[in-house]
Amino acid sequence: MQILILNGPNLNLVGKREPEIYGTVSLDSYMEDLRKEFSEHEIISYQSNHEGALIDQIHAYGFDCDGIILNAGGYSHTSIALADAIKAVPAAAVEVHISDITKREEFRQFSYLKDVCIYHVIGKGLDGYKMALEYLLARSTD
Repeated sequence: MQILILNGPNLNLVGKREPEIYGTVSLDSYMEDLRKEFSEHEIISYQSNHEGALIDQIHAYGFDCDGIILNAGGYSHTSIALADAIKAVPAAAVEVHISDITKREEFRQFSYLKDVCIYHVIGKGLDGYKMALEYLLARSTD
């Protein structure tokens, strides 16, 4: 399977930024480990602080890949455009948040991606990506 993992703004700082919330392992390091563990699958990961770049990746891969794992970061709470991009492609999308957004500031508790993603992994740390990947893999065998 080919899975696209997209990460939005400030997630390049995971491992450095607010370690009490996001942990001390970098996103790049975690993605490397995920690729090793699931080496029989093609995992494409991309991070950008720019909304349009994320949308471009959804358009580029969303018609052909087997699934999208999307941690849109702050754009989850503001971007109708990202939700529209997910709706526009046939690839199933799973929303991931490292922190538990339901227990954070009020503005973080709403996600425009809620209704366009088939599954949500919230507050499981970096392991949320693995859980999302396992969900997509299990779904493909059903």
